[in-house]
Amino acid sequence: MNIPVPDARQPLLTARRNQKMARSPHAYVRGNTAQYYEWLHSLRGHNLPHGPAIWICGDCHLGNLGPLAAADGRVEVQIRDFDQTIIGNPAHDLVRLGLSLAAVARGSRLPGAITAGMLEHLVAGYEQALEAGHDGQSRVRMQKPEVVKVVLRSAVKRSWKELARERIVDTRPNIPLGKNFWPLSKAEKKSIATMFESKEVISLITRLKSRDEDAKIEVADAAYWVKGCSSLGRLRYAVLVNVGDDDYCLIDIKEATIAAAPRYAHVSMPRDNARRVVEGARHMSPALGERMAAQRFLAHGVFIRELLPQDLKLEIEELGVEQATHMARYLGHAVGCAHARQMDDPSRKSWLRELKLNRPKTLATPAWLWNSVVQLIASHEGGYLEHCRKYALSGDNT
Repeated sequence: MNIPVPDARQPLLTARRNQKMARSPHAYVRGNTAQYYEWLHSLRGHNLPHGPAIWICGDCHLGNLGPLAAADGRVEVQIRDFDQTIIGNPAHDLVRLGLSLAAVARGSRLPGAITAGMLEHLVAGYEQALEAGHDGQSRVRMQKPEVVKVVLRSAVKRSWKELARERIVDTRPNIPLGKNFWPLSKAEKKSIATMFESKEVISLITRLKSRDEDAKIEVADAAYWVKGCSSLGRLRYAVLVNVGDDDYCLIDIKEATIAAAPRYAHVSMPRDNARRVVEGARHMSPALGERMAAQRFLAHGVFIRELLPQDLKLEIEELGVEQATHMARYLGHAVGCAHARQMDDPSRKSWLRELKLNRPKTLATPAWLWNSVVQLIASHEGGYLEHCRKYALSGDNT
């Protein structure tokens, strides 16, 4: 394939993003965070409850949850993407996850009654986490869906060589250029080299795996990383780092931009977008936040993290009837734990009471959540078909 020079990246990235979003309604939902909030606030009769002012994911769809490894080796299913994190309304995370689950259910050709059951179980799992009132240790009592067990078993067993083969094709100390990795400009190479000489970045790398604090850190190779969907087009780099004599690690550098998710007024957050992302991650998913750092790169704010073999997505494009409601309850509980750990007892109890208000006698799901998801599914169906029409007419689907 022809590998583009740095100045020619953007049109190809836009075409690839369009291609990914046209694959399925669920892929379209995943790639449309900004439009999601525009649609949500334009819905007739839109009236979400105002939850406590806490850090939320802001883009809480199914693909942004999965196994994460903490610095001490523990592996848990947590939120794993914080590009959109802000201090805002926790109801937004529930609606976003509900929409994502409903889109997967429709793509799996499940009956509408199953979708209704998924939303009921989503709320039930979320409320269970709030009722527990601590940092999520109660999750051990939440039975894991079989698909989650499989992913967790795979995550725990994964080695550096498996991560290298999956992410960079080879285990040799270089990143082969091709479909997913493109060459850097001279300015990018220089800025990456400078970044990995900073004390903060060296400390981030050496604190994991009990590495020697005095270990020599050297950039072995780096490339522009063509990765993601909604973030395609932003700065993204993979950096292979040699630590000491024979240890290697893979570092992900990602540009931070303004969040589309609406923040609460009169709350204090870092003005720098990269520091906002890191702060949100540390509050919601400590296993990830503790191995992230914010940096400046070519006048842009970026956040960096070391990728561990245990970091995996929950790649679920199709659900069966039996696992659908179980999965919804489990993921609702995971999000509830991320929210609950930030609330004191009065805030938790007040939010629980709010969630239980105004429920129809025939439906255990709050009316605001049900109505929002139903209307958003309709909006996204139309948006998806229109995207596919424009995409096909553009000729970019080759």
